[in-house]
Amino acid sequence: MNASFQVICASNGTQLKLTPATEGGARLDTGALIDYLNFNKIDFQIGSVTAAAASVEQEMVIPLNNTPIPAIREYLITEVGENNMECRGRFMPPSNNGDHMTKDEILNDLKHRGVTFGIQDDVIDNFLAKHNYLEEVIIAKGAEPIQGQNAFIEYTFNTDVKARPTLLEDGSVDFFNLNIINHCNEGDLLARLHREVPGVYGHDVTGQKIKPADVRRLTLKFGRNIRLSEDKNEIYATCSGHVSMAEGRVFVSNLMQVENVDPSTGNIEYEGNVQVNGNVATNFSIHAKGNVEVKGVVEGAEIVAGGNITIARGMNGMSRGVLKAGGNVVAQFIENSSVEAAGYVEAGSIMHSQILAGTEIHVNGKRGFISGGKVCATTLVDVKILGSDMGTDTIVEIGISPTLKRRHRELGQLIDNNNKTIQRGIPILEAAKAKAEAGIQMSSDQIDNIRGLSDIVREKIKELHAFKEELEELTALLDDEQRAAVVVHDTVYPGTKIVITDVSKIIKDPMKYCRFVKERGDVKTVGMN
Repeated sequence: MNASFQVICASNGTQLKLTPATEGGARLDTGALIDYLNFNKIDFQIGSVTAAAASVEQEMVIPLNNTPIPAIREYLITEVGENNMECRGRFMPPSNNGDHMTKDEILNDLKHRGVTFGIQDDVIDNFLAKHNYLEEVIIAKGAEPIQGQNAFIEYTFNTDVKARPTLLEDGSVDFFNLNIINHCNEGDLLARLHREVPGVYGHDVTGQKIKPADVRRLTLKFGRNIRLSEDKNEIYATCSGHVSMAEGRVFVSNLMQVENVDPSTGNIEYEGNVQVNGNVATNFSIHAKGNVEVKGVVEGAEIVAGGNITIARGMNGMSRGVLKAGGNVVAQFIENSSVEAAGYVEAGSIMHSQILAGTEIHVNGKRGFISGGKVCATTLVDVKILGSDMGTDTIVEIGISPTLKRRHRELGQLIDNNNKTIQRGIPILEAAKAKAEAGIQMSSDQIDNIRGLSDIVREKIKELHAFKEELEELTALLDDEQRAAVVVHDTVYPGTKIVITDVSKIIKDPMKYCRFVKERGDVKTVGMN
C-alpha cells in the first residue's frame, strides 16, 4: 500500500498524520504533500514537514500549528492533456473530520471543469471502494475517430498500362506477343465498384467532435457494349470482343481486322480496336477509340488511338508520319516520325524523330539507339546508345512541363474556391428545405433564387470531384519527377544535349554506362545502380 497523509483538525490546533508505505508501495510524495498544505492554506514549518515525510518509517503524528482550521473535504485534482484526449486526476484525502465525495459530486466536478466525454466509471468506482489517494489515474479518455475506407474499383482484366514487351536472350525484343489486348465474352464481369465506407467521428474529453479523414468516392465509367448492374456496382460486357480502358473509361468492342490500310480500305475510323495484318501505306490514317495493332510496317501515315499503338515491324514516317496514343506506343523501329504517347514509348531504335512520352521511353532492343531528333519523357529515358559518332544533333528532355506545374497550382486554387461556394450555399439550401417542410410560404423570386443556387452548388460539387481526380494524377507525376533520369547502358556520344526540367548539359566527350540526374540545380552524371 502507498504511503499517505491526513490532516488532523483539533480544537487546540492542526496536526499531520503520516503513514508509511507497506508491501512495496510508493513512498510519500513530499511535493504533493507541500502543495496540499499550501492549497488548503495551512500554516506549517516546511523544514520539519519535509524531514518527517522523508524519514517516516511508522505511523506518526506531527504538529503543524496551534490554530484550529475548518474540516477539509475529499477533493479531486485534474489535468487535461494538450490535445484534450486524456484527463488525468489525483484524489486528495479529507481531514479526519472531512466528508468524502459521492460519485455524483465527482461527475459534477468533472463537468464543471469541462470534462464530459469518456469518463472512466470503473476508475471512479474503484476509488470510491478503496479511497486510494495521491495515485495518478486516467479519469477520462477521448475516442479517436475511426477512419473510413476509400472507394476502389476492382477490374477483372489487365489495366496495367506499364506492361512492356519481353527482352529475349539474344537482345532482341518480342514485339509480336505483347499480351496487351484483353479478350472478353458476352456476359463477362468487367469491373466491380467497392463503395467508400465513411469514417466515424471521434470525441475529445471535452465532448468536441474529431472529424475523420475524408474518403474518396468513385463511380464506374464506361462506354458502349457494357451493362451496369441494378445496384450500379458492377459492369458486364454485352458482346464478345475486347475490353479496353481509355481515359479512365471501360469499353468493349469487336475487333476490326483488315489486311492493309491502303486504297482498298481508305482511311479507317473505329470505336474499338483495329488490327492490321499487313502494312499502313503513306497518306492513309487510322483513328480508333481503342488499341491499334499493325503487324507490318507503317509508312508516312497517321495513327491516332485512345489506347495503345503496336507496330511489329516499325515505322518510317518519311517526315510526315504521326503516331498519337492515349496509352503506350511500341514499335520495332521509329524513323522520321512524330510520336506522342500518354504512357510510355518502347522501340528497338529511334532515328530523326520527335518523341513525346507521358511517362518513359525505353530503347533497349538489339540495336537500341536514339540518334537525331528530340525525345521527351516525364520520368525516364532508358537507352543503349545515345547520339552517334557522326555528331548528329540529339536532344533528350525529361521532367514535367511548366504548364503542368502551373495547372497543379491552379487546381489547388479551384478546389479552394469550389469548397467555399459549396460551404456558403449548403446552409442556405438546408434552411430553405426546412421552411418548405414547415409549410412556410416563399415568394416566386425566392424559389427561383433557391433553384439557381441549387444548380450552382450541384455543378460546383461535380467540378470539385473532377478537379480532385486531376490533382491526384498531377501530384503523382510531380512525385515521379523527383526520380527523373536518363540512363545509358552503352555509349552517349558528343553533340547530345540532355535537359532535365530547367537545366541542361551538352555532352563533349564520349561516355559509357552512365546515368544523368538533376542534382543541386545542374545535370549530373552518376554511376549505374
